[in-house]
Amino acid sequence: MKKTVLRNYAKLIAVTGAGVKKGDTVIIRAQLDQPEFVEMLVKECYLAGAIDVTVDWSYQPLTRLHVKHRPLKVMCKVEEWEIAKAKHRAETLPVMISLTSADPDGLANINQEKMSKASIASYKIMKPIIDSMDNKYRWCIAAVPGEKWAKKVFPGMRTSQAVEKLWEAILKCARAEEGSDPCENWKRHNESFVARCEYLNSLGIKELKYKSENGTDFTVGLIPDGIFMGGGEYSLMGDFYNPNIPTEEIFTSPMRGKADGIVYATKPLSYRGELITNFSVRFEDGRAVEVHAEKGEELLKKMISMDEGAAYLGECALVPFSSPVNETGILFYNTLFDENACCHLALGRGFTNCIKDYDKYTNEELHGKGINESMIHVDFMIGSADLKITAVCADGSEKLIFDGNWLV
Repeated sequence: MKKTVLRNYAKLIAVTGAGVKKGDTVIIRAQLDQPEFVEMLVKECYLAGAIDVTVDWSYQPLTRLHVKHRPLKVMCKVEEWEIAKAKHRAETLPVMISLTSADPDGLANINQEKMSKASIASYKIMKPIIDSMDNKYRWCIAAVPGEKWAKKVFPGMRTSQAVEKLWEAILKCARAEEGSDPCENWKRHNESFVARCEYLNSLGIKELKYKSENGTDFTVGLIPDGIFMGGGEYSLMGDFYNPNIPTEEIFTSPMRGKADGIVYATKPLSYRGELITNFSVRFEDGRAVEVHAEKGEELLKKMISMDEGAAYLGECALVPFSSPVNETGILFYNTLFDENACCHLALGRGFTNCIKDYDKYTNEELHGKGINESMIHVDFMIGSADLKITAVCADGSEKLIFDGNWLV
């Protein structure tokens, strides 16, 4: 891939994605797959005005070793320096950039129960710190191709060819292809979300009804003063940023406890380095009460039992089946991309900024309005060419807003 194209992509992530500006401190989280691109990204952050850029590296094989050899007691312990580090970040609010590139099967057959127990123990201690940062800092998730990820997506190619092909797909979905101006592309892309969000918010939707030929038959209740969002957003500090590159979704957080029926996943879910395939989730009174999967069923059950909120919904996202991501014809085995290929739901934590004038309320008040609370937020795809979504409005009227693609 041409370096000029990659530099433009790095600039897109730093400037348009994370909104890096003069005086910022930036933390980049990355695996070891694309060090040259990470260097480009660090440079673009500095060129945008950052005064300090740190890279936190991770590596799946080391995660496997830690889970295998560390005693559970050690894994569950949160050291004082880790708490101090988290508190420092909560006080200084650095810009956070995450580059995803991991092997979708990289943690297959690992001890998921041990990992879950360690995550729960850590979350209990870190939660107050995490909550104190909510909506205050800028962040962005983007992707670079790892070799094993590329081979998973393009198994019939040589590794170098697969990586190049995945680069092409990532850049296309990110509107950062050769010959284009990615930042200008995203300015127009963000503008396209505004009118549709305003229209949806004007309808006073109290329920969404989902139906498709694969068996999905599902109704979810919305929060009376909830809003639909999409594209870029503002932090509580007044800074504009784009949390996901790419993004094609318009989303809201539903009312906790108001979901009934069954949904069938239309794409595999990569969760904690393992794949969950051909699965369904049945809801009663908002809670996932029954799950089935051809592969990864036990992992799915562990996921929805991580805490009290893990079995409830945190997000409903509407994505046209004709989205640029879906039009690539590629199954990415990566939620950042697959969630932007078609409509999806998310189990777990909801978004407090999906409440109108959310900045006027405390976190406790926002959760009291119906925003779900959980340590997880896991998107899974339910969109199909024939998925119909009907909006039930507060005045009792119904409007078909989606039939595979937008009707409004």
